[in-house]
Amino acid sequence: MNPQQIGIFFDVDDTLYDHLQPLFEALQTVIPEQQESLSYGDVYQRFRYYSEVLVSPQNPHALSLEEMRYQRFILTLKEFEIEINEDQAKQMQAIYLGCQYDIRPYDGVVELIHELKDQGYTVGLLTNGPAEHQWKKICALHMDQVFARDRIFISGEIGLEKPDPAIFAYVNRQTDTSPEYSYFIGDSWRNDVVGAVSAHWHMIWFNARHAIRESDHMPDTEAVNYTEIRTQLLAMIDTQLS
Repeated sequence: MNPQQIGIFFDVDDTLYDHLQPLFEALQTVIPEQQESLSYGDVYQRFRYYSEVLVSPQNPHALSLEEMRYQRFILTLKEFEIEINEDQAKQMQAIYLGCQYDIRPYDGVVELIHELKDQGYTVGLLTNGPAEHQWKKICALHMDQVFARDRIFISGEIGLEKPDPAIFAYVNRQTDTSPEYSYFIGDSWRNDVVGAVSAHWHMIWFNARHAIRESDHMPDTEAVNYTEIRTQLLAMIDTQLS
């Protein structure tokens, strides 16, 4: 089998890098007096939840992207009995956005990507978000120097977004790969696991924050760091090819 027929694709936010740090900086700056009472891992999971559901096409009360960006702070912190006003939420968003480009990849990410490319596999990115915003993060991570331009897929450029299986099918068409030989690594249950499983891709759930499963969808495996991801991914590929 030609190795190029095997496609391995990565999510970006909280998969290639730690997405918690910008949120931590925003909360530390605006409400420093509340820090001792917060579990940042729990806050982050709810923050990601609102980031996704408030703009979901399935949400009949979906907000605009701009409104979602500050409302997610208000709604998240309310769950932890912290009330903030709209001005504070917008200040948090500004700090959060400013910190989003001061990022670096998780340990082992770049090495794994180069190893996969050296073996001849088709390797790329598949991420949700506005094109300009996601490109800035991709460039801040220097992933634009790691991935070929035609292997980077951003929902804002395509007009489809995870978890819609159509965006996974689009990636297959563009890369001349097929679902049965496609693998996805991502952290979001709602977008990554649900989307990849629904598209009949193999799925490694990167669950470094020990989130709970939210549906009956079944990823192939689960990992908490890139040492585990590498071991599991290569074993899955070897099993499929043997």
